[in-house]
Amino acid sequence: MYAVIASGGKQERVTEGQQVALELLDAEVGAEVSLTPVLIVDGSTVLATPSQLSGARVTGKIVGTQKGPKIDGFTYKRRTNQRRRYGHRQHYHTVEITKITKG
Repeated sequence: MYAVIASGGKQERVTEGQQVALELLDAEVGAEVSLTPVLIVDGSTVLATPSQLSGARVTGKIVGTQKGPKIDGFTYKRRTNQRRRYGHRQHYHTVEITKITKG
């Protein structure tokens, strides 16, 4: 069985026991979180409509935090001595999926 969850404006395919990196959630490390399922597939059964997913739950436990890759950027405008360097590194929560229920 697997589910497709929505978190942080992105969708991710998850199974039980899998660890997935999600954008920072409003919870502490070690807390249980409930994620919104978009689609649940159990063998040949597919649950995708809002009425079928009304009781469905995907729960996980926040295991830790991690950082994504560093992104270096540079902008400039020619002939004006206007230059800017910037960097960015996104922070993520590592979530272990504990249970997928169909409801």
